[in-house]
Amino acid sequence: MTIISKAKFTFTRFSYHSGDWDTDQRMPSNILNSLLEYTTIPIEAKERVVALSSPDIFSSPFSYISGHKLVQFDEQERANFKKYVQNGGFVFADDCNHDIDGLFAKSFEAQMAQLFGNDALKKIPNDHPIYHSFFTFKGPPNTSFELNGWGDDLIHDYLKAITINGRIAVLYSNKDYGCEWDYDFRNKRFLSEDNTKFGVNIVVYAMGS
Repeated sequence: MTIISKAKFTFTRFSYHSGDWDTDQRMPSNILNSLLEYTTIPIEAKERVVALSSPDIFSSPFSYISGHKLVQFDEQERANFKKYVQNGGFVFADDCNHDIDGLFAKSFEAQMAQLFGNDALKKIPNDHPIYHSFFTFKGPPNTSFELNGWGDDLIHDYLKAITINGRIAVLYSNKDYGCEWDYDFRNKRFLSEDNTKFGVNIVVYAMGS
């Protein structure tokens, strides 16, 4: 089967039975606002939440998954995740702990190894096309959580990905972009630089996959 692409971009979040999937609740509307502000991509105005175990996931070419706690997919979730990715779906996975040794990071990476092999999730180079799919970056932009010593007190100078047929299928971040972008979109006017621009890059890249 092939993932069905809708005319309008829909920010779809995967819920899953373990852990805490409903983090950074204002982030999706902020990214949608940025897409409206900077691009001509038609959008659905509201986030869509779909259970990973549901066949409804196959109508969304872009999806987001995050959390702080244990990620332990059940049998149906594992099967759907693998089929979704292998049939053209794009998953942006973000660790809300900003911690390479945290529970979410370890358990999510273990799930990816189980589904796609131990070496499937690899660092991507900082000249990867995702860094200039719309705005230009020299690699993954830092977050305030990294700079302020939150989580593992490291600045992660890379993102990881599972690549299928030459395109990123799962983009994985330990940088906590979800929390970085979790504010009312009207407050962007107080920022010296709009920190959601990289979110626009992710969506533009994913929709062009």
